[in-house]
Amino acid sequence: MTGTSTKLNPKDLATIAVLIVSAFVVILNETIMNVALPVLMDEFMVSEEAIQWLSTIFMLTMAVVIPATGFLLQRFSTRAVFTLAMSLFSLGTLLAAAAPGFEMLLAARVIQASGTAIMLPLLMTTVLDLVPAHRRGVIMGNVSIVISVAPAIGPTISGLILHSLSWRFMFLIVAPIALAALFIGAPRLNKVAEASTIPLSIPSVILSVPAFGGLVFGLSRLSANGLDAQTLVILVIAVLALVAFTMLQLRLQKKNHALLDLRTFTYRPFTLSLSLMVLAMVALFGVIILLPMYLQNVRGLDTLATGLILLPGGLLMGLLAPFVGRLFDKVGPRPLMIPGAVILTVVLFGYSRLLGAETAIGVIVGLHLAMSLALALIFTPAFTTALNPLPHSLHSHGSAVLSTLQQLGGAAGTALLVGVLASRIGAGAVAGTDPIQAQIDGFSAGFTVASICAVGMVVIAAFLTKAEEPVQAEVHAH
Repeated sequence: MTGTSTKLNPKDLATIAVLIVSAFVVILNETIMNVALPVLMDEFMVSEEAIQWLSTIFMLTMAVVIPATGFLLQRFSTRAVFTLAMSLFSLGTLLAAAAPGFEMLLAARVIQASGTAIMLPLLMTTVLDLVPAHRRGVIMGNVSIVISVAPAIGPTISGLILHSLSWRFMFLIVAPIALAALFIGAPRLNKVAEASTIPLSIPSVILSVPAFGGLVFGLSRLSANGLDAQTLVILVIAVLALVAFTMLQLRLQKKNHALLDLRTFTYRPFTLSLSLMVLAMVALFGVIILLPMYLQNVRGLDTLATGLILLPGGLLMGLLAPFVGRLFDKVGPRPLMIPGAVILTVVLFGYSRLLGAETAIGVIVGLHLAMSLALALIFTPAFTTALNPLPHSLHSHGSAVLSTLQQLGGAAGTALLVGVLASRIGAGAVAGTDPIQAQIDGFSAGFTVASICAVGMVVIAAFLTKAEEPVQAEVHAH
């Protein structure tokens, strides 16, 4: 730990820089595939339902692996966990680039996602361990670049690649960067937290698969097929498994043996910030899905044009994040998050009213830039406010809980907004509405629901205050 010094030593800064670059590369990969699905469907001659598994299996693997990262980060050194994560990701990327068929590509995506799932909790836990609470805002600003900008520019990059190169270059370009990060980064990392001897709870691992994996799978089916009988059964089983998982963790954490320590929720700023962040992920992932669909289905733009329209917003988020972090260290969460949530509400409502068959592209870009400003004002303060109050022994568990709920929030956002869109389009078709107008009505309804989520964020932000640095002896998890 760096104690209370105002400056980080160069070794700690180098450690964080290595992890930020590595996390950016692996999380960028999470959204880079979406644009390529139609190309891959033709390449491998598989159905649309089958090709969607390349995205679904990635989300499922992430949802299953992330809850176990709290245990991994306490049991093994930073170098060991980083080496595992980047080795898995690099292996998966190389296998994907060379995949001779659909099945191999699907298996490669599972391996990639296993490495990706570990990286973000590792990054956040290391920041918490190395950076004193009063300096975390500016560092978390850089972490926010990874979380918000990488998914935003993924479709643009894949659109550019697919415009002139084979789909395999989506992986061939990423693989050398990932391998360089592994071989340059691993020797520079050390054991920033003492390794623990906490036993692995096998029942917890078993329950986490249907709980978190089942929720993500059920929500992804909900967005694709609506609430049919099979989807309902999957969601019910997932909820029951989640209840059992939660009860088991509450019992195990009394002996400090929990796979995912839920004492993080006894810290009010953590719980409030996570609630706000889930709503933010619902809005963000919904827009990431809905806006490209509008641009391609209603406006008839190709993937490259769509990516270029959305690129300025992603870059703006990246530019603003460190400055927002510095402001957070000075003024706390409320002066940033309340304006951010208000702007987000206005933008999403604006989308619901202004998007039509002839809406000027400049208006769409302007709204997207405003939305990116809003998210920049929200994400860094939310992450930092959530994690700052946690004692050292709960850093890894707090990071794992946060990452898990991010995945669930994203899946829920996609299911909710795509479900609203499909429902309104279906109603329009029954009523004999023009197909394009029916789609516009559907997008309007989806963005209206997203704006209601943003109103909830305004309310939660009003209750957040700047947390004090925790007393480290508060909880002993190992």
